Amino acid sequence: MPRWTADDVGDQHGRTVVITGANSGIGYETARVFAARGASVVLACRDRDRATAAAAALPGGDVTTLDLDLGSLASIRRAADELRSRHARLDLLINNAGLMMPPLGRTEDGFELQIGINHLGHFALTGLLLDRLLASPGSRIVTVSSSAHRQGHIDFDDLQFQRRRYRPPTAYGQSKLANILFTYELQRRLTAAKAQPIAVAVEPGIVSTGLQRHVTGAMAIGVAVVGKLIGQPTPAAGALATLRAATDPTVNGGDYYAPDGRLLNASGHPVPTRSSQASHDVDTQRRLWAESERLTGVTYPFTGAAA
Repeated sequence: MPRWTADDVGDQHGRTVVITGANSGIGYETARVFAARGASVVLACRDRDRATAAAAALPGGDVTTLDLDLGSLASIRRAADELRSRHARLDLLINNAGLMMPPLGRTEDGFELQIGINHLGHFALTGLLLDRLLASPGSRIVTVSSSAHRQGHIDFDDLQFQRRRYRPPTAYGQSKLANILFTYELQRRLTAAKAQPIAVAVEPGIVSTGLQRHVTGAMAIGVAVVGKLIGQPTPAAGALATLRAATDPTVNGGDYYAPDGRLLNASGHPVPTRSSQASHDVDTQRRLWAESERLTGVTYPFTGAAA
């Protein structure tokens, strides 16, 4: 089979794409391809100046920015309201923004930073925009996870690291597992409701971007060496899994795409891959969904639990 590349992304005129964290890294590279193919691209970012500079550098004439701080439920609601006022429909929501292994910190609403930004922020944003996605035939919700989900565990007794010792990699793995659990539960509910969108999760491989800025010491050296030896050569290569999940007509709801490299899925071209066994636990998916609704105050327009 031919390897899938950005050249396989078809014409995107008439489609509106919202990408979180799109001012740099794989989010920016994803936006670049969509803008070049004619999509209306919304860069949803925390830093307005950086988003404005990124928008100015992108090809294509329909690139706008949106103020969005995923660490603030109030900001997420404002951003969703603004998007809803601008657009009667949305074709693609790409939950790309993330935080990797910072020191212990809390979001504006008191959540541990990584579960708060990587999962709960995107859970809330998706729920608040879902009616616009429901109105758009062929719409998709793509959420960026990581190979770190394979070491992840959801600790419902201490999701926010209020009692257990905080370990940045542990919190990161938990948040990245949550991304996939969310995707699978969302897809099950969309299917049960016979709704338009599909939900897909991806991992980009090992990519050298600003995401690693909080990784320090021996771990930083190890990540840099591994990335240089077996990682993706560029952020553009890291964006391929997202682009395929968002555009390839053969993608199905509930799919998981990752690079086809033999070592840790660290590099290569995107292919359908099986995520960890833990990510397929239906009871955990449902429990995380209920807890996410409780914590964020955002409920989705579905009646009852998924079948």
